[in-house]
Amino acid sequence: MKKLKKAIFGVLAASVAITSSSHAIDDKELLKQARMYFKPLPEITPAPSYNPTTPEKVKLGKMLYYDPRLSLSGVISCNTCHNLSFYGADDVETSLGHKFQTGGRNAPTVLNAGFQIAQFWDGRAKDLEEQAKGPILNPVEMDMPNPDLVISRLKTIKEYVQLFEKAFPEDKNPVNYDNVAKAIAAFERTLVTPSRFDEFLKGNTKALTKKEKEGLYLFMSKGCAGCHQGVAVGGTMFQKMGVVKPYPTGILGEDLGRYNVTKKEEDKYVFKVPILRNVTRTYPYFSTGKIWDIREAVKIMAEYQLGINLTEDEVDKIVAFLDSLTGKIPEEALKLPVLPPSTPATPKPQL
Repeated sequence: MKKLKKAIFGVLAASVAITSSSHAIDDKELLKQARMYFKPLPEITPAPSYNPTTPEKVKLGKMLYYDPRLSLSGVISCNTCHNLSFYGADDVETSLGHKFQTGGRNAPTVLNAGFQIAQFWDGRAKDLEEQAKGPILNPVEMDMPNPDLVISRLKTIKEYVQLFEKAFPEDKNPVNYDNVAKAIAAFERTLVTPSRFDEFLKGNTKALTKKEKEGLYLFMSKGCAGCHQGVAVGGTMFQKMGVVKPYPTGILGEDLGRYNVTKKEEDKYVFKVPILRNVTRTYPYFSTGKIWDIREAVKIMAEYQLGINLTEDEVDKIVAFLDSLTGKIPEEALKLPVLPPSTPATPKPQL
C-alpha cells in the first residue's frame, strides 16, 4: 500500500505541473509528461537468460499454443481462452473449461503479457514459462492429470519430436514439460501490439487526435497513471481493489486476490494491475468479468480507486485515449498452423 500511495502521489504531483499553467497544454509538454510514465513497446518482449527466444522455439510454441491435444479432452487449447482473434482474450466473463466448467476469474489478454511483473490476477506465476504450465494441469481448465500424459502424446508424434530437437538442440531429452512451457512462452513473447500511442511516445505528436490527447492528459492528471504505467500501461505493480471504499460484492465476488497466494492480511483484495493495451477490445472487465462497458469500468475505477466522479465528457476523452492503445496483432501469429497428425500410439482424448 505504501508503494501504491507513493505512485499515486507522484502522478498527482506531476499533474499539478500540467494544470498549473493551462488545461490546454501544448503537445511538447504533454509528450514530456507522458514519457514520465510510459515507454514505447519494443519489437519483442525481453526473454529470461534461461530461455532465449529463437525462431525454432517460436515455431514450436505457436503450434503448441493452438494444439488442443494439450488438454485431456483434446478440444481445448491455449487459444481457446486466449483467442488471438479476440485480442488474446475470449470475451466471456469466465472461460469455459473441461466438461463445461468455468473458472473463477476472467481470462486476461495474452498480448504483451510478458511485460508484466508476474502472471495471473494474483501474481502466482513469476513469468510466462511458469504461467504456461498452470492451465494445462488445472482440472477446471485443460485437465491434464499430470505432465507425463502431455509428453506421452507429444512423443508419439514424429514431427513434434523433430521440432523439439531443433528448438532445444542441447537437451538430451528435449521433449519434456519444461520445454513445452518454454516454447509457448517464446511464442507469446512475439505477441507485441504497437499502436498509435507508441508513435506518439516516439515523438510523432500528430499520431493522436485532439480528443485522444485530452484523454491522455486526463488519464495522467486524474491519477490513473499512478498504477497503469510502464510499457504495457499496467502490469507493473499490485494494488488493492477498493483504495477509497470497498467495491460492491457483485463486481469482485468473494475473491480475496493475492491473499490466496501469500496468506497475508494486507493482501486481501489485492490484484495485479491489469495492462491496458487493447483494453477496449478485451471486455468484459475486472477479475470477475462482470462489467462489459468500458465507460462503466472507467467510472467505477475513478470512484473506488481515486475517489473522484468523472463527468461524461471526461469519460469520453479517457475512453478515446484508451482506444488509441489498440494495436496491431502480428500477422504471423494469426495464421493458423497446420498441426501434425496423431498416430495409433497417441493417447486418446478423454471426455
